[in-house]
Amino acid sequence: MSGNGFHVHGPHDHELEHASSHGGHAPDPAHGGGKSMTSQIAVCTAVIATVGAIFAYMGGHTQANAGLYKNNAGIKKTEASNQWNFYQAKSTKQALAEFARDLAPDDRKPALQAKVGRYEQEKAEILLVAQQLEKDALDWDRQSEQQMHQHHRWAQATTALQVSIALAAMALLTRKKWLEWGMLAVAGIGVVVGALAALHI
Repeated sequence: MSGNGFHVHGPHDHELEHASSHGGHAPDPAHGGGKSMTSQIAVCTAVIATVGAIFAYMGGHTQANAGLYKNNAGIKKTEASNQWNFYQAKSTKQALAEFARDLAPDDRKPALQAKVGRYEQEKAEILLVAQQLEKDALDWDRQSEQQMHQHHRWAQATTALQVSIALAAMALLTRKKWLEWGMLAVAGIGVVVGALAALHI
């Protein structure tokens, strides 16, 4: 999920409102439920919706982080590229200084050699900066990928809880006990996936 609220409104909401305004349904053994079933599903739905809202928030949070980290990686790559261009410019100047030194009279050679040495030192410093920037870019890329993986986990968990709430609505409308068990099973899967997301697995 990408920041949208975890909003659930469907037939089961109307069923719950109807049950509460009329004191619940009388027990109906033929349909496997009644007031107690309605109350159980109402509580479960409220808990699932609350957990789903938390999962949706976490999904949006990790997605935002992934975008931010990817942007940071792009900035570092651009800075590294600028440093490599700077390095290339220094290499060109060094090559020209070496050419001039080789053609210059002996009395000018020491000065030109000093210039060559200065360019060599500057290149070494630029090289270190460029390599560090590239390393930083890779680190940001790796963090972005980790956040996206975590985001997908949160999204999967939230989807499972939404399916669970849909099953709760069906259980309320049909009074089928197996749908209630299905709701709990799918909710359990959603919670497990959410736990995996929280553990960065």
